[in-house]
Amino acid sequence: MVFIIMQKTKRILVTDAAIKLIKKLKLDFSELIFHQSGGCCDGSSPMCFEKNDFKMGSSDVGLGEIEGCEFWMSKDQFEYWKHTQLTLDVVKGRGSSFSLEIPTGNRFMIRSRMFNEDELKNLDNLFYIPDNN
Repeated sequence: MVFIIMQKTKRILVTDAAIKLIKKLKLDFSELIFHQSGGCCDGSSPMCFEKNDFKMGSSDVGLGEIEGCEFWMSKDQFEYWKHTQLTLDVVKGRGSSFSLEIPTGNRFMIRSRMFNEDELKNLDNLFYIPDNN
């Protein structure tokens, strides 16, 4: 008998260029976390913070991990993006956010593509902040 183990479809991927920048930032700041709020302007870009400098709330959705860093998105923003696979990338340029990469002359950005039907059936699980009310 042969068993085929299907790997779960990841919601968030990362490019080699982004991995290189994440590794550099980890040397300077240790543990990192990413959050994409869906706010206006640079608020709609993924932002990188020191893990203990950003508080997640019950309205945030965890999409997965990249390079050992959790990637979160606001629930409202996730509603728009839930049918897409996101890829964290980096481009030259300076944003106007509080994201840790801004002083490096680079900025993180998201590229996306729609999941196909098979991928949608096999998505990796989301994670949430427990509501402690």
